[in-house]
Amino acid sequence: MNEQVLLDGPFKELYQKLENNQFVIDKTGAKMVELVAAQFNLNPIQKTINFKAKQTTEYAKREIMWYDSRSLYVDDIPGKTPKIWKDISDKSGKIHSNYGWCIYSDDNYNQYNSSLNELKNNKESRRACMIYNRPSMQIDYNTDEMNDFMCTFATQQLIRDNKLEYIVEMRSNDSIFGFINDLYWHTIVYNRFINDLNEYYDNKIEFGNIIWKANSFHVYERHFDLLKEIVEKGY
Repeated sequence: MNEQVLLDGPFKELYQKLENNQFVIDKTGAKMVELVAAQFNLNPIQKTINFKAKQTTEYAKREIMWYDSRSLYVDDIPGKTPKIWKDISDKSGKIHSNYGWCIYSDDNYNQYNSSLNELKNNKESRRACMIYNRPSMQIDYNTDEMNDFMCTFATQQLIRDNKLEYIVEMRSNDSIFGFINDLYWHTIVYNRFINDLNEYYDNKIEFGNIIWKANSFHVYERHFDLLKEIVEKGY
């Protein structure tokens, strides 16, 4: 189970850093505990995380609906728009980080189709990838009082031993809230890949791993108590 992988690996390490007072101080002066270049393998069949203290919520499904709409405006999120999205959007409610726009939109080169077609044309390809971030993000992130420097760099899709391996590369990953919603998104995309590939290949592609790589996998000070609950209560 993914819960066990997380509790035995990155969440345990974060908890140990908290117990040992190994803090990083962010630009606001707040503490956080952080793993640098964290990496772990997850089961793509399991979309949700269900710790006793924190679970994947219904919001994740609403976020998928918004991503699939490809809208760059936070007011288009079904239901109530979370405060975090309002806080990072510009004056008109626009952001960069609609991940559906990043990989499905023709305005961003329809990277999902490009990656899928690459794997159809060459099953052993190393070129099947979807790039979320971009060099101009260094400037784009704060246009018109926006504060949205996209957290995901890219994903790569590899077929090895007839299994789909899906690598997620994160610039920054809030392990309590952001990660759980991000994992839900990537399992959805992974399963779309499997379905689309298996309409093409007679020798059905099997499930491999989601290989998660986060350059900063962290917990903010305001969530320290929740980290303790997650690790101590389990699932």
